[in-house]
Amino acid sequence: MLGDKQRDSEEDDEDDEDDSDSSKGSSFVASIRRFIAGFLGIWGCLRSVHNMLNIPSQSFPAPSSQQRVSSSGQSGRSKVALKPGHSLMDWIRFSKSGKDLTGLRGRLIEVTEEELKKHNTRNDCWTCIRGLVYNVTPYMDYHPGGEEELMRAAGIDGTDLFDQVHRWVNYESMLKECLVGKMATKATKAIRAIIPPPPPPLTGLSQPTTLAPPHDKDSRPRYDWFQTDGTVHLVVYAKRKIPSSGCTTVDLKAGVLRVEVMLGKMSYIIHLCLADEVEGNISVNTASSVGKIQVSIRKQAKGKWTSLGQPMEFHNTFLLKKDRAPYYRDCVLVSKTDVNHNTHMFRLQLPRGTVMHVPVGKHVYLKALIQDTEVVRPYTPVDQDLTAASQLSSQESDLYLMIKIYPDGVFTKHLNSLNIGDHVSISGPEGPFTVRPLRDVTHLYLLAAGTGFTPMARLIQLAQDHDSIRKNKLLFFNRREEDILWRCQLDELAANNDKFQVEYVLSEPCESWTGRTGRIDESMLQDFLKKPDGSKYYVCVCGPTAFTDLAIRLLKQQGISDGELHTFCG
Repeated sequence: MLGDKQRDSEEDDEDDEDDSDSSKGSSFVASIRRFIAGFLGIWGCLRSVHNMLNIPSQSFPAPSSQQRVSSSGQSGRSKVALKPGHSLMDWIRFSKSGKDLTGLRGRLIEVTEEELKKHNTRNDCWTCIRGLVYNVTPYMDYHPGGEEELMRAAGIDGTDLFDQVHRWVNYESMLKECLVGKMATKATKAIRAIIPPPPPPLTGLSQPTTLAPPHDKDSRPRYDWFQTDGTVHLVVYAKRKIPSSGCTTVDLKAGVLRVEVMLGKMSYIIHLCLADEVEGNISVNTASSVGKIQVSIRKQAKGKWTSLGQPMEFHNTFLLKKDRAPYYRDCVLVSKTDVNHNTHMFRLQLPRGTVMHVPVGKHVYLKALIQDTEVVRPYTPVDQDLTAASQLSSQESDLYLMIKIYPDGVFTKHLNSLNIGDHVSISGPEGPFTVRPLRDVTHLYLLAAGTGFTPMARLIQLAQDHDSIRKNKLLFFNRREEDILWRCQLDELAANNDKFQVEYVLSEPCESWTGRTGRIDESMLQDFLKKPDGSKYYVCVCGPTAFTDLAIRLLKQQGISDGELHTFCG
């Protein structure tokens, strides 16, 4: 995933992309994507400020904050060359220098629409995001998308533009020193409108309530529970067929149970403070064909409970995934091994009481506090190795993240400094990719550049066990031979499996290199995309923005339709 694009915003290079997921959209959204690219960071660092403004805490992070979703052919962000001394870390240092970045000498004001419109020039630029107004003038030279893209939101409410691209980033943290104030009454009401009313008291088996019910109320999941003297069981009825793993994430911590079931674009959440003390381990069993999920927990003391517990925020709600914020849990770094000269495999252990499997093509967010600023980056988990698909326990598994370390990167430098036993905050699965389009596919083609390989790794494994897929081909672009990730495993799989083929392309080859060279072009794709009569094919692309844009254009020229293409965009 990133999708998953695992890199700091200033870390993009031509052959190594974040592999974050997105889907397709219009060219207008692509330009908006570039404008928002500079609002980097992660959730929830503006507590002191929003307390001053008396804004409900549920707004931070806003429920809609998550990875942006574009369509499968949608290109990613574009970047401009920043002046020396204008990296993300330089901005963090500058914003903490004590200088007045608002022009108001520390005052917070209410801003009317008329006042906001006045500040629409390069040297006086205000914008509004989710009811809060920022003076982004000082940020102009630090914005990776360039001032022209940032100026698209000058003097207006940029919330919709922001949400189309980077719902997951923590603009509150990155721009907190630029906060002018909040929008006057109209915008403030809009903020409070997204705060749901408190759920009714839970008595026995309460009937489900919903924050945003789907059109067909009968399709809404429901839950029930039953118990024995020693155990308590929560049962979710999804009312549809579901995957055997990957759609349910369960967290049990300090007597609080949180269950999230991902059903297409929707998210069903159970969130309870349990009625009595329980043991830390849990088990999750799924009946895929009937859409039933059972969570079982052992009681610390035998006896009957009169209720399951008391509801907490967003309990028993059925929301669009984009309308709920990522939920983080602390994982432990248990090992770090070399993949190549600049890429490591980080193995992270989930906390006791958490059951989480990341589906193929999905990513997670990692969150860290760096110089008092929260920073978030998306990464796509891989399996431990490529030659044998992971035999995941139905109850627990570690996460493996293949991450390239950039010497000047803010986030990867921090990750590389962690010691075994240190903690990392990780979200649940995110991203729009689904394996449903692969149902009847006979030929799966993968185009990857650099760390854009990470979402492809598990797709390759999936293809080995997929009955309909007869051919799976990977065209893998890198700068140099030593940059190729998992080359030995890829070669071994290709040698032992007639279904899989791999070809490497280098832009900076050594003299002894005998394989393909150069960059992606029309003739290369013509050789790669063999489409026998009667075949059904699907193409996945992941790489840097320039690579992705060119690949999409060339694929469209080859007759690949939107329904036959998915792009993991950066």
